[in-house]
Amino acid sequence: MSTPLDLYRPGVAAGRDAQVLHRAVMPEFSGWLEHTRPAGGCARPIRLAGTLAAVERDTGRILGEQHTDELPDQTLYKACGNRRETRCPDCAWVYAGDAYRVVRCGLTGGKGVPASVGRHPVVFATFTAPSFGAVHHRHIPRHTCATRQRCDCRSAPCRARSTAGTCQHGQPAVCHARHDTDDPRLGQPLCLDCYDHAHQVVWNYFSGELWRRTKQAIERHLAALCRRRGIPLVRVVTASGKVRWVPPVRVSHGKVAEMQRRAAVHFHVLLRLDGVDPDAPDALVPPPAGITVDDLEAAVHAAARQITVTTPPREDQQRGWVVAWGEQVDVRRINTAGGELTDGKVAAYLAKYATKATEATGHSFTRLTPATIDDYADPEGDHLARLIDACWRLGRPIHDAMTSGAATADDRQGSLDTKPNAYAGLRRWAHMLGFGGHFLTKARRYSVTFGQLRDNRATHRRIEDDDPADTITVGTLTYIGSGWLTDGDALLANTAARQRRESTRIGREELAHEAWLAEAAA
Repeated sequence: MSTPLDLYRPGVAAGRDAQVLHRAVMPEFSGWLEHTRPAGGCARPIRLAGTLAAVERDTGRILGEQHTDELPDQTLYKACGNRRETRCPDCAWVYAGDAYRVVRCGLTGGKGVPASVGRHPVVFATFTAPSFGAVHHRHIPRHTCATRQRCDCRSAPCRARSTAGTCQHGQPAVCHARHDTDDPRLGQPLCLDCYDHAHQVVWNYFSGELWRRTKQAIERHLAALCRRRGIPLVRVVTASGKVRWVPPVRVSHGKVAEMQRRAAVHFHVLLRLDGVDPDAPDALVPPPAGITVDDLEAAVHAAARQITVTTPPREDQQRGWVVAWGEQVDVRRINTAGGELTDGKVAAYLAKYATKATEATGHSFTRLTPATIDDYADPEGDHLARLIDACWRLGRPIHDAMTSGAATADDRQGSLDTKPNAYAGLRRWAHMLGFGGHFLTKARRYSVTFGQLRDNRATHRRIEDDDPADTITVGTLTYIGSGWLTDGDALLANTAARQRRESTRIGREELAHEAWLAEAAA
């Protein structure tokens, strides 16, 4: 009798249809579907082998053990959990749902966050990178469409001027095209030689530090405003028993990084104004009445104008680079009368970008190594190739000779004697074009965490599966591979996952409809 592993022998299963039929007619097919349910929908699930032990929660006594050899396919399936939509759409869908909940709870409450945060002043700010050179762009001076999601407005000429000219490298300095949204020229420099690729990757690399200092400046601005208005400091006793006098306001944030087409990141940030309770320093309380959303908005603009970061010097840039925000700093209020931004729209917008990386540039890279860098980096190549080359060149080890210029073959292999290099991380993040931060971050007090949401989901599944509450499962497992064993298995497991998700959605809609009917009848 054949086993599931026989499917991988040459010539046993000629195609996906044969694999599906072979799996479906097996007596244990229903058990296999249930076994793969935790990873159903995942593009490349993790396969584990080892022992699963049921342990009594209070005493630690082992109640029973099971080896994965006794399970279907002799393996345990676990979803990969990748947040990137291009890598695994299903796991990214779960991550986006968690990101939506993390952002939304910070605006409306829920999941342990008090509903009173919905009355705190909140602004939605967008911080952009400065210009590193002229690029093709699409600009609509005035929208006449009904909705931006289906915008069909005619764009203005890209870079029209009264007199045409060329740059110092002989490239046209104008562009009269009205670019469509899918035009591959969008985000590309008008002249690759004029564009400052080194400054851009340095900006991406230090943008996290720029944001950290900007938030500190926002809080300092509000603290100074409290002093001028006579709002006293708050006496707080720390966990170690020390007494501290702190400003009566603090800012909690949720932030998403978005990669633009020109491959520079910009940040979308929710900034919520909270107060400080001297009796419960970790509690989320409203800010003092003397500080309003107007003050928060003014603080954001003031900090964006003032804060810069000067990077460490290099042999080819003795004064370092200045890292500052671009001129376009947009600040909008949430849930205002007549405003188009609501907490739901903002949360959905940020959750969407939490599953992206460099896809906006038209490419998505894996981590680069000395063995693969030459396939992607080229100082004379296109825009992305030059950015990657700038990351690798600036991140090379600093050697005694302090040589300058383009990276040599030895530099690419990383074989030089080294000294500390403040830009060394650029090589690690060359595949991200210099940006090494997480695409979704938040302040500790802003909202719930991803870990809490995952724990709640795991608890719900245990209850759904009628697992005993007084036992826990401890696994001694080893990684044995990634991906489904056959294309047929992938089709069956992912189809079952989609059906379960659709039935859940329909069930929720039915419950909502029944609740609406009951309310209407009352």
